[in-house]
Amino acid sequence: MYSKQVLEDNWKQILDQTRIDYNITTVSYNTWLVPLRIYDIEDNILTIVAEEPINSNSLSFIQNKYGQFIRASIVEMLGSEYEFELRFILRSQVARIEEERKKQSRPDTNLAHGNLLNKYTFDNFIVGDNNNMAHAAALAVAEQPGEVYNPLFIYGGSGLGKTHLMYAIANYILQNEPYRKVLYVTSETFTNDLITSIRAGGIAASEAFREKYRTNDILLIDDIQFIEGKETTQEEFFHTFNEMKDNGRQVVISSDKNPKDLKILDERLRSRFEWGLTVDVQPPSYETRVAILREKNKVNPVPIYDDVLEYIAQNINSNIRVLEGALTQVVSMSRLQRKPITLDLAREALKDVIAPSEKKTVTPELILNMVAEHYEITSEQIRSKIKSRNIAYPRQIAMYLCRELTSLSFDEIGSLIGGRDHSTVHYAYNKVSDDIKKDETVAGAVDILKKKINPTEN
Repeated sequence: MYSKQVLEDNWKQILDQTRIDYNITTVSYNTWLVPLRIYDIEDNILTIVAEEPINSNSLSFIQNKYGQFIRASIVEMLGSEYEFELRFILRSQVARIEEERKKQSRPDTNLAHGNLLNKYTFDNFIVGDNNNMAHAAALAVAEQPGEVYNPLFIYGGSGLGKTHLMYAIANYILQNEPYRKVLYVTSETFTNDLITSIRAGGIAASEAFREKYRTNDILLIDDIQFIEGKETTQEEFFHTFNEMKDNGRQVVISSDKNPKDLKILDERLRSRFEWGLTVDVQPPSYETRVAILREKNKVNPVPIYDDVLEYIAQNINSNIRVLEGALTQVVSMSRLQRKPITLDLAREALKDVIAPSEKKTVTPELILNMVAEHYEITSEQIRSKIKSRNIAYPRQIAMYLCRELTSLSFDEIGSLIGGRDHSTVHYAYNKVSDDIKKDETVAGAVDILKKKINPTEN
């Protein structure tokens, strides 16, 4: 499920996206959306608290008018791997909710008891040329945990199905061997639990942490790349990994990078990740994208015809989350407008995701927004001083496209993109130009972006 921290970190962008996508006026935005805050997410329910002066009547209005818009923006920005509902509450209701929670202590989330994870299985995982090796390896691990491919390291870009495979492994094991102790966590949760243990101090806290992580039959750690640079977390995970492996217990790890590319990682850990089997997942082909949409479409109460599914699959190829998010957006618009799902409705619903047929005025802002969407970052990050490659390279592509598609000078482009100088933009332009000639992936990405930014010229 989306974490509360991720939602909070992206909340302003989610509200801004809602304002833009649904043409909400500045007055309405400031009056009804700005007072909204993330409260919590639990049991597939995202609770949003409205600050004063919102009252009960206003809250009902917000929920009815803007609830589906906000939900669609969350799905678009964060992906649609999870089903969830929105609930709106007043600030005055928080104290009562907190009191109820104190009365009902909840156990730690574990795959053995998590309803959310039951829906992610091998049966509903769509296998294609992009992921067949990862699927086969995951199934082999599920059938013989601790005996083959230990550890199993799955890597690939965001939203390509790594987490689905991890859930599928856990669910398969629990269905066939319910006595097994299975734990799935993100590396963020592992780190936070370790911090809590350290702050608590004492032997009891350390033992409780180790009991939670080292006594499982199967331990699945998602997004391991986030422990890069965290020395204490790496040290603890090193010992956890060793104890699990030495006792024949299965470890499954996912990352957005191949282990050898995790540069800021302890060499001892990187070498251990390579002990077992490393498999990757790639973006799905067109045929696989259509199959994914058909599988997703099975749960829709209103059938969606193949021409709509094929339209979505033809135009969205970045990742599965964006693909499924587009389908959710089409369904949401159909419900809001009480209209059947047609190709025209799909084009209207996805006009800000898929390049519209009408000619656009190409502006630097449009280019930055399209590049940010393609690389799943924000235009603010492109303008920022962040130097990590996942931000810096899209920034260079944005500079290249601004030069190619507008009449702006290098100096003007630099000024618009974070106040950079002429030489920085000139270097970016030359680098991307060279990469297009040498790297088919870069050439393809730039071509897709050009078509999205100005389709009538392509």
